[in-house]
Amino acid sequence: MRRATLAVPAALALFAVTACGAPSENASAPSDEADTLVVGATAVPAGDILAFVQEELAADAGLHLEIQEFSDYIAPNTALAEGQLDVNLYQHEPFLLEFNEGNGTDLVAVEQIYLPPLGLYSNRVDTLDDLEEGAEVALPNDPTNEFRALLLLEEGGLITLADGIDEATFSLNDIEDNPLDLDFREVEAAQLPRSLDDVDAAIVNNNYAQEAGLDFEEDSILLEEVEGNAYVNVLAARSDNADDPRVATLVELLTSPETVRFIEEEYQGSVIPATNG
Repeated sequence: MRRATLAVPAALALFAVTACGAPSENASAPSDEADTLVVGATAVPAGDILAFVQEELAADAGLHLEIQEFSDYIAPNTALAEGQLDVNLYQHEPFLLEFNEGNGTDLVAVEQIYLPPLGLYSNRVDTLDDLEEGAEVALPNDPTNEFRALLLLEEGGLITLADGIDEATFSLNDIEDNPLDLDFREVEAAQLPRSLDDVDAAIVNNNYAQEAGLDFEEDSILLEEVEGNAYVNVLAARSDNADDPRVATLVELLTSPETVRFIEEEYQGSVIPATNG
């Protein structure tokens, strides 16, 4: 195994947002005695995790999940704010807070559920210590992911950022110390896995790493971990229903030993549960 793990400090960051898509329902009929909760999610991994909970755990807890899957990152929050959903699962809290600020909504993070970790990958070196002076490192070129990438490199001890660095105004000039004189190449996020043959290392988003077949244990030399991480995906609700007993029941099921085991076995490190269950 050639991986170092670390925690990323809290910082405001957004997912890259593309086109909106309509929801699709993924649920079985409720039993007569089950309380129904309408949950919005992106298909992977949130939809898969919720489907496991619905199929294996919900009935015994007196809960029925009506799962609506979305193909973008804006519609699930809009639907939640408008009351079409009871909760959603797909985003980290910084994204949720930024959505609130931009849309005048009052969505809240109820519980951290799982982390899709950002990682530093390499086809050329096995550990961080193997990176040589002047090594070329590719970073995602969109501000959101580049900011998160710099935080990852700082936590890994590769760079030091200026005090008070702000996501809204940062640049590579905010790197105050770069002991290895690393040469940074800014690349479109989707192209980063392909860049691994051309650079010494690249920071790759979780979804693109999975699509490219990168092995989270074998190919990563630096990987986020859950503790202290602002980017753990959360179950979100509205402020007026966050204390709903049905929501509390869903939290219990999503953080149960059974669900933790499902995440660990299903994703083999590419998705990390936020709790030990």
